[in-house]
Amino acid sequence: MITLKLATSLDGRIATATGESRWITGPQARQATHRLRAEHDAVLVGVETALADDPELTVRLEGWSGRQPTRVVLDSRQRLADGCKLVATARDVPTYVVSTTPPEPRLTDQGVRVLQVHAVGEERPELRDVVAALAEEGLVRLFVEGGGQVAGSFLRCGLVDRLEWFRAPIVIGGEGRPGIGALALSALADAPRLRRIEIREVGDDLWERYERI
Repeated sequence: MITLKLATSLDGRIATATGESRWITGPQARQATHRLRAEHDAVLVGVETALADDPELTVRLEGWSGRQPTRVVLDSRQRLADGCKLVATARDVPTYVVSTTPPEPRLTDQGVRVLQVHAVGEERPELRDVVAALAEEGLVRLFVEGGGQVAGSFLRCGLVDRLEWFRAPIVIGGEGRPGIGALALSALADAPRLRRIEIREVGDDLWERYERI
């Protein structure tokens, strides 16, 4: 079960052209995201998001005492910084790097688990192999929070079962960074199709929920 989460402007942007993104959506939407994280085995991002935002990817809810989801970073060349939060807390919260190269001691010595998978295209991890490798580790409910490139890759491979889309009432414009990267479509018939199952207000934002048809 793979859930893709997006938090965007009305026109589907996750950041301005300069990369400013905090915070597009409001506190209620962010709290809903933490509740969704708690329902999954693992939270997955791309290395660009990890490097730019230095996220914790943990469940941070008042009074929360449950299990923390495993953190997963798609990182072909193991560029994750030694001092980042994900590496620094890897012994406390399980943290995986999915790479196309052999495990590097500088990460494994700090408690990071490195999974090596096949590469495709520009040496990026083959996503079906990624999903299979994580399933072998017992991580079968994935919550994908990566940037536009990661979102586009999961959609392009037909791996998204559910989409959780938070839309803020702002417009950023075409120079902003898209929430979904290139899908390499040549016809509308090839576009991923989903069915909306729910829509609700969360503060000033809209929360739209979709599932694969």
